[in-house]
Amino acid sequence: ILLMVAALNDLDLQCADIQNAFLTAPNLERCYMLAGPEFLDEEGKCFIVRRALYGLKSSAQAFRSFLAENIESLGFFSSEADNDVWMRPAVKPNGEEYYEYILCYVDDVLCLSVRAKEVMQEFGTKFKFKGDKIEQPAAYLGVGLKQKMIQGYTMWAISSETYVKAAVKNVEETVKNKRWKMPSKAPTPMANNYEPELDGSPELNSDNHKYYQELIGVLRWATELGRVDILLKISLLSQYQAAPREGHMEQLMRIFAYLRNKPRFSLYMDPQLPNAEVHTVQSSSDDFKILYRDAKEEMPRGMPEPKGRFVETTAFVDASHAANKKTRRSHSGYVIFVNRAPVIWFSKKQNTIEASTFGSEFIALKSCIEAIVHLRFKLRMFGIPMRDQPTQIFCDNESVVKNASQVESTLNKKHNSIAYHYCRWNAAAGVTSVSWISGDANIADAFTKRLTVQRREYLFGEWTY
Repeated sequence: ILLMVAALNDLDLQCADIQNAFLTAPNLERCYMLAGPEFLDEEGKCFIVRRALYGLKSSAQAFRSFLAENIESLGFFSSEADNDVWMRPAVKPNGEEYYEYILCYVDDVLCLSVRAKEVMQEFGTKFKFKGDKIEQPAAYLGVGLKQKMIQGYTMWAISSETYVKAAVKNVEETVKNKRWKMPSKAPTPMANNYEPELDGSPELNSDNHKYYQELIGVLRWATELGRVDILLKISLLSQYQAAPREGHMEQLMRIFAYLRNKPRFSLYMDPQLPNAEVHTVQSSSDDFKILYRDAKEEMPRGMPEPKGRFVETTAFVDASHAANKKTRRSHSGYVIFVNRAPVIWFSKKQNTIEASTFGSEFIALKSCIEAIVHLRFKLRMFGIPMRDQPTQIFCDNESVVKNASQVESTLNKKHNSIAYHYCRWNAAAGVTSVSWISGDANIADAFTKRLTVQRREYLFGEWTY
């Protein structure tokens, strides 16, 4: 989110690592130690531990408290949406108001500001940085960062290329001593005719079972770093971590072969506003107020004053009805954008068994709206201005769109009533607005269905690079 905000508000990024992080903080425990021979003449003496040594139970708490105290002394305050995001009001040379941000993950510090280097130098008076280096980030928390110029806009791109190459190399080394091999060709992450729930191959032994779980963990983190093109496949194979089979492991090897052949994959945190065209005839939120008289979007308590340039939010949602051929449970998928930057992507099987496509699509829509509500809360608590308009959601099921967007629609299936009324209540509150989109253009299809190479390239080509 904040990478997109940096591009939107023309902010610089600078990062640094705090040296000997825990040792900078005072110890919260009453500890002592007896000096050993390494203390030479002091051997045998009793020393009181004054610093939060690595390994003490309270060291992390001591450092976090010490860090917070020093950041607050610089005039920053912690966001209630994320306690490790710190904000401070600032003014650009042209008089435009905005927020400076400091992001902390233990000892990794990232600053967003028009004068980011000066802010980091100010921060450096409280802590010593490794190598005394303050620089633009090339990576942060495992994800590669690079500034790009696209269509006249300077923006940040995130890439997991370094992580993916290291993961593939590690797997190639490990499987030399195992029976598993990566296929030479893998145009898609998973064979389109493969159904993991119908796999009848033998179960893995204990060693391979543990290795399967490790590989799932590696790939799950890759999806968090932006490899959205394998999200559905990891979601499907993650369901069998309790009792994986040989066929499941073979498909994992295929995913790694796919990553080996296609290590480069980037998401651009594009600050441009979306230009989606809405064709659906919709009832206004005032029309819905006839039925949902109490509907009103709840504003966060203690919300900071919005500063900076406005953003808009958009979402695409889809469901694959009865996708699991064994349990007949459906699969939900959605992706949410702030301006044109993808910030949330999701693919997961549904908890209920739905009798119709209508029901599974409504369940997916409800899940998407829940994520949107959380996102709108976070944006407001980060002090990011939002236009006074609902989040536009695009769905390719006409019945769901009509029931969620037209007040005169009625529900004939009682067991869908919770999702039905939740979606309509948010329409009445002005939180969301649901519109129809052709299934051919719905990019959320890639999170619910296994597609051909051409179809995958078309859908991901719209918003990945």
